[in-house]
Amino acid sequence: LNVEVAVQASPTAAPPAASAASEAGPGPRILLVEDNVVNQKVANKMLRKLGCRVDVAGNGIEALEMIGRFAYDLVLMDCLMPELDGFGATRLIRETIESSRLPIIAMTANAMQGDREACLAAGMDDYLTKPVGIDDLNSLLQRWLPSSRPVPAP
Repeated sequence: LNVEVAVQASPTAAPPAASAASEAGPGPRILLVEDNVVNQKVANKMLRKLGCRVDVAGNGIEALEMIGRFAYDLVLMDCLMPELDGFGATRLIRETIESSRLPIIAMTANAMQGDREACLAAGMDDYLTKPVGIDDLNSLLQRWLPSSRPVPAP
């Protein structure tokens, strides 16, 4: 099943870094879906430090397009983004894309009662609260990608 999505880059998001991940080495390929440029840079730096190859999407529409083009080992999905939020993007991924068992991890600033449950109900597999530390990210990668061996945080 093919999903065609017209992609218009959001003004706050960095352009997708699809080619950067394929050139970065043999580690797991992660799609980071985040609309905040500062959060993109921080998470990207931590993931690369842990040995991951990273692509960045600025919203759910860009994420769907990239998942349709590239094979990812895991998706880190912000929940609240413009154009298509993480909840809607995750539902569409689970409904339409053959990689329905692709691990999708919520990465959000929302830490209120019921937020974790809303993420799981949308089809996400796990939940990280921002700000995310490198040790938490390393533990998450080891839990969801046991064949990969992220390096211990310094």
